[in-house]
Amino acid sequence: MERTATADGAAFSASSGVPPAPEAGGRAPLAPGEGADAGVRAGAAVDADPGLAEVAQLLDGMPRQRGPVPDAGAGGAVVTAAPPETDAAGATVRIPSAARLDARRGPGGSGGAVRAPRPWRLLPDPTGTPFTFGYAVVLAVTSLVARCVDPALMNVLYQGSSTDVAHLVRTPLLVLTGSALWVAGGIASPYALCFLLVLTALERRVGGLRAAGVFLFGHVLATLATEVPVGLAVLGGLLPDSSLHRLDYGISFGVATGVGALSGLLAPWLRWPLLLGFLGMQVPDLIAYTDPMTSWGHLLSVSLGTASWPVVRRWARARVQSPAAATA
Repeated sequence: MERTATADGAAFSASSGVPPAPEAGGRAPLAPGEGADAGVRAGAAVDADPGLAEVAQLLDGMPRQRGPVPDAGAGGAVVTAAPPETDAAGATVRIPSAARLDARRGPGGSGGAVRAPRPWRLLPDPTGTPFTFGYAVVLAVTSLVARCVDPALMNVLYQGSSTDVAHLVRTPLLVLTGSALWVAGGIASPYALCFLLVLTALERRVGGLRAAGVFLFGHVLATLATEVPVGLAVLGGLLPDSSLHRLDYGISFGVATGVGALSGLLAPWLRWPLLLGFLGMQVPDLIAYTDPMTSWGHLLSVSLGTASWPVVRRWARARVQSPAAATA
């Protein structure tokens, strides 16, 4: 702001002639005639050095930084020169302000650098997704065994690892583990592809141990939720005893839970097509009513995954904030 004359300055010329004491934090007032002499000296300095003309136009006591001198462009428009930049050879070049802003925004102009597509991250690898990669190797081996050995032997293996009521009562841990070693329909099954894509994406977002926990949570809980009612119905006489022995194996319940959990970590334009597409796969089986327990188990598994959204979202935030806890 500009300085103004004070009452003390007026009193100096009217009374004793003794200059008043300077105010706290200010400068002492000028003596009579001193201001004129200072102006003459300043004008002479300006004439001697034309570069000081710009400084002379600044208000006294105005704290500001000197910026570039605006130039008049075509039509009288004011054009501000951009700060100089230096290229690799050391030469000074000027980049227009708009171009510098676009360079900072990146090709997409979104305010940040745009990453190039990395499609290989859709598939598991031993360092980034060790759980999915190792599990996929095991499933590939068991699927190869299922194609090469005698069908009668494979039927015995399937029966021994089936999670029906009879086996769950006798050896629950064994059959719950064994049933997850087979892919119903082989390696070409849609659930095998879903396993690779869904579990890979989920593990990259929440970590290996947590992705394994989501898979086991759906595999175990959906299996019990579909088989326990069968056992109770047999005890109540609503179903025959043969219902206690049925083939029930595969990874589909765990994959369906992974689909539901992963959808909570995706943007809406990916979330809803993923959920609707997977649920649409179950419609033909529900209409055909060939294996209603398995079909309803898939719907239940997706529901379990969507119910875990608050948990998996908290895991994903913790993984972003602390990458060292990726395997926690």
